[in-house]
Amino acid sequence: MRIALLPDDYLPDSTRVHAKMFHELALELKHSDHEPIIITPGTPEQQTTLVIDHIDDVEIWRFKSGRTREVGKARRALNESLLSVKAWQAIKKNVEQQPFELCINYSPTIFFGPLAKKLKKHGAYVYLILRDMFPQWIIDEGLIREGSVIARYFRYFEKLNYRISDCIGVMSEANLQLFNRLYPGYPNVQILMNWSDTQPLPRESIKTDWRSEWQLRDKVVFFYGGNIGHAQDMTNLMRLAKGMKGKAAAHFLFVGQGDEFELIQKIKDEWMLDNVTIKSSVSQDVYRELLTVVDVGLFSLSAKHTAHNFPGKLLGYMSESLPILGSVNPDNDIIDLINSNQSGFVFKNGEDAALLLAAELILASVERRKQAGFNARLLLERYFSVGSAVDNILNQAIKKGH
Repeated sequence: MRIALLPDDYLPDSTRVHAKMFHELALELKHSDHEPIIITPGTPEQQTTLVIDHIDDVEIWRFKSGRTREVGKARRALNESLLSVKAWQAIKKNVEQQPFELCINYSPTIFFGPLAKKLKKHGAYVYLILRDMFPQWIIDEGLIREGSVIARYFRYFEKLNYRISDCIGVMSEANLQLFNRLYPGYPNVQILMNWSDTQPLPRESIKTDWRSEWQLRDKVVFFYGGNIGHAQDMTNLMRLAKGMKGKAAAHFLFVGQGDEFELIQKIKDEWMLDNVTIKSSVSQDVYRELLTVVDVGLFSLSAKHTAHNFPGKLLGYMSESLPILGSVNPDNDIIDLINSNQSGFVFKNGEDAALLLAAELILASVERRKQAGFNARLLLERYFSVGSAVDNILNQAIKKGH
């Protein structure tokens, strides 16, 4: 099958987890004798409307597009709104000459819906991988008001995504129930968990001693890597670091980018948290190296969320056998999944005393960290392989005769 994959960010420059996940998905599709082609935004500086290159023999179409990262909210909204227009201008002739049989769309962004619709008109089965329910989470956060002009604008593209999709894959049972409650009438919605290639990084390939580089020797490193924004409620983890100030062996390492990056730097200074190191985003290769030298994988989600996100960063933690520690919105599936499989500790956001106690327990016992990390690795292999994700997607397309 000729398959179009639509991530809004991709390798080699992206630091986003979903960029790595889509590369793994493309490699698995290629291994299964299909022809995956990544269609993704390029840069405004590129000389032509379409640049075609390859990574690991995966073909990538980069269409000329305005930036959607590290720009103001208004500029980002405008550039994302134009994604499908810019993409179709760049790839129209290629698609008309050789159409796709399957389109794998990823949301967020919600703005690839019109492009997926074009591909569907040319014969593609459209599978939507739905992770965050946008704009629901920014409404939950109070960043925009339900019913406002901007909310209605976002809702239009969100609903377009759902209408033109032949199948929608949400990431958990709780999300399936939530989606069916919020958006009744879409019959073909299934659970598609996040995925990883499950292979840990070979230790001989590691190029830098990051513990020495960042003065982390002899520390138990609690690591957070990824988006640092409103959805994560990073103050939650800063409170944890504050509670651990008296534990000389513990150190918190935050690596990433986002709307709350400056906020956590400010909090670190105001609270005098000398047990916290904050670094801006690193490459995917460096990120994977970091996972091999830290001790605990941290994550956080805002208590205001109604959707039940499963952060992709957890798969990287699991791949390197890290125990997991975090807190999330109420009723999130992750709480039971991690706790019942003894892969770490997860609580409702706001249960600060419980989170602190769990951090102290993890800090105090090397054996506890090893066992929880081993269990996390088993959990990854059981539920989150890239092969199972490919099988789920292809089985849906094949049922429809593609």
